[in-house]
Amino acid sequence: MSRARFPAGRRHRGVLLTALAAVVALLATACGGGPPPDPKATDLEGLYQEAKAEGEVIWFAPKPESQMRPAINAFQKKYPGIKVKYTNKKAPDLVTQLNVEEAANRVSFDVSNAGGLTVLPSLDTAAKVDWADYGVPSDQVFADNFVYVWAVPKVWAYNTDAVRKADVPTSWNDLLDSEWGGGKLTVESRGSFMTVWAQDHSLGTDAGLDYASRLAELSPHYTENTTQAHTNIVSDQTPVGTDLINLVLDDQAKGAPIAVAPVGPTNANKSYLFVPDGSPHPAAGRLLTAFLGSAEGQAALVDTYNSIIPTDTDCTDADTNKVIGALCAAGVQWYSETDVKQYEQFSAFFPKVEDALGTNVD
Repeated sequence: MSRARFPAGRRHRGVLLTALAAVVALLATACGGGPPPDPKATDLEGLYQEAKAEGEVIWFAPKPESQMRPAINAFQKKYPGIKVKYTNKKAPDLVTQLNVEEAANRVSFDVSNAGGLTVLPSLDTAAKVDWADYGVPSDQVFADNFVYVWAVPKVWAYNTDAVRKADVPTSWNDLLDSEWGGGKLTVESRGSFMTVWAQDHSLGTDAGLDYASRLAELSPHYTENTTQAHTNIVSDQTPVGTDLINLVLDDQAKGAPIAVAPVGPTNANKSYLFVPDGSPHPAAGRLLTAFLGSAEGQAALVDTYNSIIPTDTDCTDADTNKVIGALCAAGVQWYSETDVKQYEQFSAFFPKVEDALGTNVD
């Protein structure tokens, strides 16, 4: 059985990370110092005053700054005197950097992102925050210290110039048709697009692994991440592939020939923000996170396709939320995560999916 191209392995980094953290921690101890104290304020106005004294907030997240700019502008308008310094950084790199910096008591940023496989390793790095003090709704607080701020629904997409409407796959089984063999599918190699098989009991993990093996027999074009898969679809290097609806809608708005395929159900991955323990501007980090979780912050995010959506399929707000509207228009059902146990299940499932796809190379 032939296997198409796939990226090099990404494992066995733990030993190096542990050693690096130990070295940096020793250096930090020698240099002295430590993180600033946690905020004393238990309300938004008091928190703003502490944050204004800090003067800035450093935010790292795996999103282009252009997508975050409306929310940044809205925050700076509401809370003058606090400058947002934003960096687009991949989620796995955030985990690595934060672990090293916390070990050294030298954390360099104030707001971090967690989602999917980065949730579990981020749990112990988050500062303890009573988000209710700052007006965050309880149903947006996850594992006590995370705030749900946007969803990242995984979809199958297609190039509208390359695929006739009548030929668009409409189910998971359609994607296994020999028509899509020989590299006509672009697939994210980590297998995160298979998440829903571990969520929907009508699918199931055993059936998911069998599906992944059959998909591998088509010799898809593997990419290291979904953003690369999206680029392949837009450029017609591969006509159909795994994607994120946020990327699809963003490029659709720019006139790109891409659309959501009606393949479902799917996973609407929840993305959380949190303030790292020992952050340099802890009040400003809390203030920004609370703002992004608020109705005002969500209003600034929704037009760039980054917003909260219901945990399970619900088309009530399809007319006002473009992400929900696109999923519902395509007839795609979705499921999101609800507890830590699901993330533990995903962590066990994804390596097996990589094995089935033939992309787990050590």
